[in-house]
Amino acid sequence: MIKAALFDLDGTLLNRDESVKMFIDRQYDRLNKLVGHIPKEKYVTRFIELDNRGYVWKDKVYQQLVDEFNIAGITWESLLQDYLEQFKNNCVPFPNFISMLKGLKSKSIKLGVITNGKGQFQMDNIKALGIEKYFETIIVSEWEGIKKPDPQIFKKALEQLNVSPYESMYVGDHPENDVKAARNVGMKGIWKKDSQWGNVETDFMIDDLAELPLIIERVSSI
Repeated sequence: MIKAALFDLDGTLLNRDESVKMFIDRQYDRLNKLVGHIPKEKYVTRFIELDNRGYVWKDKVYQQLVDEFNIAGITWESLLQDYLEQFKNNCVPFPNFISMLKGLKSKSIKLGVITNGKGQFQMDNIKALGIEKYFETIIVSEWEGIKKPDPQIFKKALEQLNVSPYESMYVGDHPENDVKAARNVGMKGIWKKDSQWGNVETDFMIDDLAELPLIIERVSSI
């Protein structure tokens, strides 16, 4: 019987790739007087390359951009601050995520989030998506002092939900940090498919979040 479903944020509920593209495109336009000497496509493309899908924090990204493009009118610290303040206004969700959360909630499935990242930044993005109210626990690595794939971060969430690992599923896009890590603590691991990964060892895989309630029904009926 599945009693709880926990989720990664970036790449699982939040379409981070599309959100980053929207943000950096708008940042260039917003700060055009300061970065307009750089061709827009070059600025956007280089940011996305350096960001490495979120695995490089933006202080390093902006320091590199300022150096490479000889940006003199604004500091990397100010560019980073703009990112921290504005990214939440560019959050693009994956399809069907609200209806999926509502459907699980209506069946008394406990919901939670475990995400790596900066605490307030990730909370701002969750609030921007309008989904904070659905979750009984939200755990962000910076605030916990541990991060995925550390089993302790999963165990803490399960304790807060008062469920065992065997009654729980974790949905994420990363084969190691999400799927394997969750399975290592006894949870069902569900892989939200991402084209950058090949074969992933997982209990289930989904293309669309709308598939999740059916998987939970199937597992709970066994």
